[in-house]
Amino acid sequence: MEEGKFLSWLKKDGDFIKEGDPLFTLESDKAAQEVEAIDSGLLHIAPDGPKPGDVIKVGHVLGYLLAEGEIAPVSSAPVSNQPEEKAKDSGPKNLIHSPAPILVPTKTGTETPASPRARRAAKEHRVDLATLAPTGQGGRIRERDVLAAASSIFTTGMKQVPLTPMRRTIAARLMHSRQTTVPVTITARCDATALLAFRQQLKSLSSSLQHAIPTINDIFVKLTAAALRQHRMLAATWGEDHLMIPESMHLGIAVDTEAGLLVPVIRDVGTSTLTQIAAQSQKLIAAARSGQLAATDMQGACFTLSNLGSLGVEAFTPVINPPESAILGIGAIVREAVPLDDGTFTACDRLTLSLTFDHRVNDGAAAARFLQTLRHLIEHPLLGLV
Repeated sequence: MEEGKFLSWLKKDGDFIKEGDPLFTLESDKAAQEVEAIDSGLLHIAPDGPKPGDVIKVGHVLGYLLAEGEIAPVSSAPVSNQPEEKAKDSGPKNLIHSPAPILVPTKTGTETPASPRARRAAKEHRVDLATLAPTGQGGRIRERDVLAAASSIFTTGMKQVPLTPMRRTIAARLMHSRQTTVPVTITARCDATALLAFRQQLKSLSSSLQHAIPTINDIFVKLTAAALRQHRMLAATWGEDHLMIPESMHLGIAVDTEAGLLVPVIRDVGTSTLTQIAAQSQKLIAAARSGQLAATDMQGACFTLSNLGSLGVEAFTPVINPPESAILGIGAIVREAVPLDDGTFTACDRLTLSLTFDHRVNDGAAAARFLQTLRHLIEHPLLGLV
């Protein structure tokens, strides 16, 4: 983590803070989290502290915890990397700690201060370092400054949209997935007639039910857990020198939000009823789309489902969410003409399942057998509910 979005203070300037009290809310790693005090004292919010919505770097001082009668410094600065035992009596306690940046000496004289990588990039792209505004520590030009200047001639008339912390996190995790897994995607077609009929029965009972009505996706979650019980290696997670086979089925569901993709986790799917799964998913989806999802709500899954059927997508290649070793893509249910043995045709509702799996953990035949089981459960949904 290099930066995060400051959301709000949870305490007021001058409040007495006890160790463990929630101090402020910070959005990082795709979730909003409350940050607790690591010590006690009177809260002094820095005059140049961040406002709600500001992006702050790790190491930026937000405020101080002061002893009675102690006066805070005039201005804030990145905290230093002093050993704790030497810093105990050296002044107010910073709320956020990080190592101080290391400044690399540059050449003296009239030469423009720049990193070696920036100089190489400037030479390659024929950019004059003297024309650039430095963004590095100590007024040094960084490689990104050079590349931004080099690309500016191609972006005239284009609007720049800053990357949000969530978008950066999504990008980093996708790159991590590609770099640490051997993904293979296989697909299978199945008859969704019985699935839709079962869903219609649930809807017809809505007037007598006192809880959330399960959606098609909720049914998929339950049936997938039933299939994973028979093919547990598809739910395995990757360790450094071992595989971990889960005893409980915690399944992630990909949720599209305005800020980006989030994957909340439905707990204990194997032992939960369909209505309990529906209640969990409804609550988690609402929290994800309102920005209230906690980091713990997105941890611990052994398998993920991504449903793009509502957007008309029939088949796609979902990306594995490490350390999980597989993810299921669910396509749109499409009415098709299916030939019969007598040469005539009948209408049938069908869908495509796209399973991406890590070939390090499972071979193609094992993945195919899992899809075969899941397809059978979708075509006979009551079998997956017992």
